[in-house]
Amino acid sequence: MELILFYIASTVAILATVFALTRSNAAHALIYLIVSLLAVAVIFFLLGAPFAAALEVVIYAGAIMVLFVFVIMMLNLGEEGNQRERQRMHPTVWIGPSILSAVLLIEMLLVIANVDGPQTGALIGAKQVGLTLFGPYVLAVEIASMLLLAGLVGAYHVGRRFRLSEPAEAIEPRENSAENQEQA
Repeated sequence: MELILFYIASTVAILATVFALTRSNAAHALIYLIVSLLAVAVIFFLLGAPFAAALEVVIYAGAIMVLFVFVIMMLNLGEEGNQRERQRMHPTVWIGPSILSAVLLIEMLLVIANVDGPQTGALIGAKQVGLTLFGPYVLAVEIASMLLLAGLVGAYHVGRRFRLSEPAEAIEPRENSAENQEQA
């Protein structure tokens, strides 16, 4: 039974990833990417790594996706972009991600229902995880942190480019507000 559930979760992950890569709208791609990350979390859970599954959901599907949402918001396409976005976010857009997420939900309910009792195994504490991450895997952790920092700096510069292209008279009153108050 677990093998079938593994293949279903793998199929959902592959489909969601392909849809995330082929969407032209960044918000739609982001939705499919979240579904893909949730499918990978189900795969971790099925392989007997519930802690890795929880980290996948909390860190990647949660925190990193919020970062991507902020990047999309920083690009601020103006009223024309907002109008296009309202047209593109029609309820039919949610059908694909909803179906894939429903498959994952049914799969997780089946897995949880088939658990016979408490699982035996070694309890791994947060201290042990930290020692492992910052011990033999410190290079991988630092590389991941540098990639996240590079993404953040890149998002700032992309957003800054749009901010600098605004007319100068729209920016000046905000920058000189202290001088304007002193003159008054």
